Amino acid sequence: MGGFSWRRLLGRDDHPARSRERSIRESRRRLLPLHRDPSIQSAIPAPDVTKVALRLRYLVQECVPCELEAHQITQPHSKVITQKVIKAAKEAGGAENRPCVVYGLLVAKSWFHRQALRELWDADLHELRATACEVIAKQIIETEEDMTYLFNSVLLKRYSTVIDGEPTPPVNVIEKSVDLHALRVIGSSGYQKCLGYLWRGWLVQDEDDPASFVDYKDRDNVSFWPHLDPDRMRAPIYQNACLLLISVIYLALYTGAINTINPTGDLDSVEILLYIFTFGFIFDELTKFYKAGYHILGFWNAFNNTLYSLLMVSLVLRFVALSHSPDDVEHREKFNSLSYNFLAFTAPMFWGRLLLYLDSFRFFGAMLVVLKVMMKESIIFFALLIVVIIGFLQAFIGMDYADDMAGEDTIFILQAMANAIMQSPDFSGFERFSPPFGIILYYLFTFVVMVVLLNVLIALYNSAYEDIYDNSDDEYLALFAQRTMQFVRAPDENVFIAPFNLIEIFFVIIPFEWWLPKKQYERLNDIVMGIIYSPLLFCAALFEVRVAKDVRRNRKRGDDDDDTVEEWEQMEDQIDFEGEGWAKKVGDSKANVEDDAAVLEVRQLRAEVKELKGLLEKLGKSLNEAANGDSLL
Repeated sequence: MGGFSWRRLLGRDDHPARSRERSIRESRRRLLPLHRDPSIQSAIPAPDVTKVALRLRYLVQECVPCELEAHQITQPHSKVITQKVIKAAKEAGGAENRPCVVYGLLVAKSWFHRQALRELWDADLHELRATACEVIAKQIIETEEDMTYLFNSVLLKRYSTVIDGEPTPPVNVIEKSVDLHALRVIGSSGYQKCLGYLWRGWLVQDEDDPASFVDYKDRDNVSFWPHLDPDRMRAPIYQNACLLLISVIYLALYTGAINTINPTGDLDSVEILLYIFTFGFIFDELTKFYKAGYHILGFWNAFNNTLYSLLMVSLVLRFVALSHSPDDVEHREKFNSLSYNFLAFTAPMFWGRLLLYLDSFRFFGAMLVVLKVMMKESIIFFALLIVVIIGFLQAFIGMDYADDMAGEDTIFILQAMANAIMQSPDFSGFERFSPPFGIILYYLFTFVVMVVLLNVLIALYNSAYEDIYDNSDDEYLALFAQRTMQFVRAPDENVFIAPFNLIEIFFVIIPFEWWLPKKQYERLNDIVMGIIYSPLLFCAALFEVRVAKDVRRNRKRGDDDDDTVEEWEQMEDQIDFEGEGWAKKVGDSKANVEDDAAVLEVRQLRAEVKELKGLLEKLGKSLNEAANGDSLL
C-alpha cells in the first residue's frame, strides 16, 4: 500500500471542485455548518497542517502494516501503539506546529475511513488504521497536563487542510471529532473537561475574534449582578434549559387546546398561543435553513416539519370553517371537525418531540442513540419489503384484471397485504380470488413477510441494540458533545429561541437593523433579551453565584475550577502512605499488568540463564587456573 498517493486519496479521478465539495459535505453531515466568515482563518497555515497529517498517516501505516486483532490496537499498554509511537506522533508537527497534531490525527482518520470505502479488499486494514489514529489522539489528550494549552491550542483552535489547492473551512478538534463520530477521542478525559467548560459557558467565543475562545471572567465572582447578563444565554446549558421549558409549555398548550373543543369553531386564547408558538418554530426552521443550508436537514427536522405542517393544515381548515356563515351549520361543523381531527392526529408527535430536548439526560440520550441506529438498520428491511410488495401487488392486480377486467379489488388487495405485514393476515377473501393462484400467492407473500423479512428486521434490531449498549457510555458522550456543539455552532449571534424569534423579527430586525448603528443595535438586542429571559436569567444568576463559591473554594485548595471533593478525598491530607510504609507494601504486592505473564516468565528465565552462564564461566575459569597451576608444578 506504499504506492497509494495523496491525489488518489482525495479523489484523483474526480473533478477537483466536486472532490472538495464532497469532502466538505462529508465533514458537515452531523452538525450545523460553520459560518463561512472569511475572517476566520486557520491558526496554522493549511499547507503545514496538511503536512503534519501526512506525516501522521505515514506513521500509522508503518506501525499497522497488516491486519491485526482490534484489541491489539485498543488495549492499554498496547504492543503496537507504544509510548515510542505516541512520542513520535507528538513530534510530527515539530515545536511550531505541535498544537495541530491531534487535529492531524483526526484528518488522517477520515482519510483512512474514506480509503476503506473505496478499497473494500483492504477495508478492515484501513478501518484498523483509523482506529489507531483515534487511540493515539486519545493518549495525547489524556497525557497533556497543561489544561490551558490543551483547551486553547489543541482542542479549540481552528485548523484547515488543503484540498485541490484551497484550504477547507477551519474547524477545531471538538467539532471535527463530533463530525467524524470519533468515540475514543470524545470519551477522553481532557475532551470531556473542555466540553464541560463549553456546556457551562466557562469558555465562550470571543466577540471580536469568532475563531478564538476565551474564559468567562466572572466565573469566580460571588456577586449577583454581574451574572445577570443577557449574554449568558449563549451558554449551552441555559439554551437547553430554555428549550426544554418552552417544549413543556408548548405541550401544555396543545393539551389545553385539544381538551377544550369549541363547538362554534372560534379560536380561544390557548389555541392562539399554540399557533403563535408554531409560527415561531416554523420561522426558526426557515432561518436555520437559510443560514446553514440543506446540511441542517436531519431526522428531527423532518419530524418537526411534519408536525408543524399538520398544525398549519388544522389552522387553515379552522379558517375555512370560520369563513362560512353561522347559518351554514353543516359546512362549518364539517371543516371544524376536520380541523380538530388533524389537531388530535398530532398528539403522538407532540409527545415524541419532547424526547429531542431530553437527550442531555443520560437515560434518554442512550435510548435515543439506540432508536437512531435501529431506524438506520430498518432501511435494509424496508428496501427489501418495498421490492417484495411491488412484485406481489403486480401479480394480484394482474389476476384481478384477468378475472373480470374491472380491477375493483385493488383496495381489498392493499388492505390484505397491509394486514399480513402487521402479522394479521386474512386468507378468507383469497379463496375465491383467481383460484387456486390467488390463495397460493397470498400464502407465499405471508411466508416471505412474516417468516423471512420480519425475522431479518428482529435480527438487525438485536444487533444494533447490542452494539450500542455495549458502548452506551461513549455513545451518550458523543450525543452530548453533538448537542453542545450545535449550540456553539448556532448560525445566529443573538439567542432568540422560538417563539421569541418572532419578537426579534417583527420588533427588532425589521424596524431597527437596517438603519441603527451596529453598537446600538447590539445594545438593543441585549435589552430585549434581558426582558424576555429575565426569569431564566434570574435563576441562572443564582445558580452561578453558588457555583462561583465552589470555584473559589477549589482555587484555594489548588484544584481545578470544576473539581468536587468526594468522600474518600476528605481525609486524604491526614494520612501519609509513604511515611507509614504502606506505599512500599502495596508496591511489593501489586501485580505487573503492563506485561503478559508469559513475557514475565521469559524475562525471569533469561535472568536465571544469564546468572547460570556467569557461574559456568567462573567455574571454567577456575578449572583452567587450577590446571595451569598443576602443569607448573
